[in-house]
Amino acid sequence: MLTEQLRTTLQQMPKAELHIHIEGSLEPELIFALAQRNGVSLPYPSVEALRQAYAFSDLQSFLDIYYAGASVLLTEQDFYDMTAAYLTRAAADNVRHAEIFFDPQTHTARGVPFETVINGIWRACQEGPISASLIMCFLRHLSEEEALATLDEALPFRDKFIGVGLDSSEVGHPPEKFARVFERARGLGLRLVAHAGEEGPPAYIESALDVLKVERVDHGVRCLESPALVERLVREGMALTVCPLSNIKLRVFDVMAAHNLRSLLDKGLAVTINSDDPAYFGGYMNENFIAAFDALPLDVSHARQLARNSFAAAFLAPEQKRAFLAEVDAYFEHAAAETVVNPT
Repeated sequence: MLTEQLRTTLQQMPKAELHIHIEGSLEPELIFALAQRNGVSLPYPSVEALRQAYAFSDLQSFLDIYYAGASVLLTEQDFYDMTAAYLTRAAADNVRHAEIFFDPQTHTARGVPFETVINGIWRACQEGPISASLIMCFLRHLSEEEALATLDEALPFRDKFIGVGLDSSEVGHPPEKFARVFERARGLGLRLVAHAGEEGPPAYIESALDVLKVERVDHGVRCLESPALVERLVREGMALTVCPLSNIKLRVFDVMAAHNLRSLLDKGLAVTINSDDPAYFGGYMNENFIAAFDALPLDVSHARQLARNSFAAAFLAPEQKRAFLAEVDAYFEHAAAETVVNPT
């Protein structure tokens, strides 16, 4: 059971978010506001009706409504407003640094220019209250040829994003489908991540490592089905960007008490906690931490480890990483001193 003291610690501790789809932060209120601004007709009569539609049985049923919500994003200001709203919310959760996924193909397929998408998101990051960088994701249900074309389209804006990722429907779209585009991205010096082992099997994680040569695994919770894979992930210090509330909402686990987060930590895996698509899955960073710690046998030592892991796994310059890690350690040392002085 979560104590008030632990709840406060989770809320106030510095943290990084490494698995956030910016389109998945689009709240129903903003969807309706943008629809009105842009004259877009929505198949829902009200904000509340749209919220009630957020009942998903699996990843695909979520993606269907996710793409419908994205249809209101048309101008650079729309993308700016969406990103600014997320950054403000993240800052309130004491997120110090975010590495934000964006899906250009979701928008270019609707006729929205690539530059409109990236310029709006990037500008909000430059003006936002926290450190933030961008990772461009390829939609895995589309072809590799389309991903390669998207990478070509992105090159004039190479200074505005730090890496590439792979998201959307996992089952039936193994990582090796995108071997060439990831090889090209690696040659360009981009950082590499991919969703694997959420709905897909442990073999997808292995392909992401061996074929795509990723530096982080997004989700990865099914790795425990392969002891050899777990051993390798620990040995290589490969971070997993786990998203607890998302995993429950999409039925990866039935209830939070059944989540394998504690087991992942006990195995020595470099686990991080993230919000994934918070507008759709019922919580930003602090809600994810609180839900996990309330349902699982986790304590302040796990909180500190998760906070440290988030910065250790971030694509930051060494001096930035050291500064953030020092901030985490200082926070927990101060919290421990306070506990001694004012025992509950």
